[in-house]
Amino acid sequence: MTAFHPPAPSRRGAPLRALGVALIGAGALLAADAAEAYTVFVSNERGNSISVIDSETLTVTKTAKVGRRPRGITTSPDGKVIYLCASDEHAVQVIDPSSLKVLRKLKSGPDPELFALQPSGNPLYIANEDDNQVTVLDVEKNKVIAQVPVGTEPEGMAVSPDGKTLVATSETTNMAHFIDTGTFKIVGNVLVDARPRFAEFTSDGKKLFVSAEVGGTVSVVDPETRKIIHKITFKIPGVSQETIQPVGVRLTKDGKTAFVALGPANRVAVVNAETYEVEQYLLVGQRVWQLAFTPDEKLLFTTNGNSNDVSVIDVPNRKVIKSIKVGNAPWGVVVSPQ
Repeated sequence: MTAFHPPAPSRRGAPLRALGVALIGAGALLAADAAEAYTVFVSNERGNSISVIDSETLTVTKTAKVGRRPRGITTSPDGKVIYLCASDEHAVQVIDPSSLKVLRKLKSGPDPELFALQPSGNPLYIANEDDNQVTVLDVEKNKVIAQVPVGTEPEGMAVSPDGKTLVATSETTNMAHFIDTGTFKIVGNVLVDARPRFAEFTSDGKKLFVSAEVGGTVSVVDPETRKIIHKITFKIPGVSQETIQPVGVRLTKDGKTAFVALGPANRVAVVNAETYEVEQYLLVGQRVWQLAFTPDEKLLFTTNGNSNDVSVIDVPNRKVIKSIKVGNAPWGVVVSPQ
């Protein structure tokens, strides 16, 4: 192989000056045209920590202790703060992305697991798994605006792009609950397959994808009629059907492709989001859970809870290019917006 001389490191968030960057892992080499460097934050559920990954070098640059049992993680729209569900502390922590210091704790309701932030950056909608409710929190005032009763064991949370509709999935009730963000009232319920874990709107808000871990499917819902228009199923040669457990879902901005984490099947399914056909299965780490794109959608990061690593997927080429060791039981992942 011809020797490769990597370009000098760029500043975080600045474009690479070279045409590509070498990403070497398991013998793979990726050339990324004018890629941006982003910061990736991973919550380690049993490690009580956050791992920080540089998307340019694909290495862990920092690890910091946080609250007990960290799971859901997101950033403010401007990337100035990180929000983290510290489930066993019954709080949402606000973290400085540079120092990783906890700036303050927010009222979250009991056992926060996942949340969704209003597109404007406020309020925050938090799933309280043990209390069967959604807490609506003003993050600036640290004030609970409302608490919305939903089905048993809520987890998945999604806000429509226009900010008018909130969806909460309840694992035991097997429903996606549609909540009006103006009145905080449930305006509809959609029965999906067993144990729905995640919900994701398309960027135009015209479709909602809901994964069902035990049911082994992803339901595609029309948010306007609140009817299921398709169910995506998965079959992997040589893999038992019981281990195919859809969890995290991410959709490309153009609405053409969905990536679905399949839990203990150790695969990410690549789905045509228009025809709903599964086009490919990508082998990743053990018990793949959540997913996050870089803003340019050139890379997709997956958290693999049982192998304690993060897999990196080259999105345009649909190839896994590297595995990065992080903390104990990585759960959530988010990429800096800039």
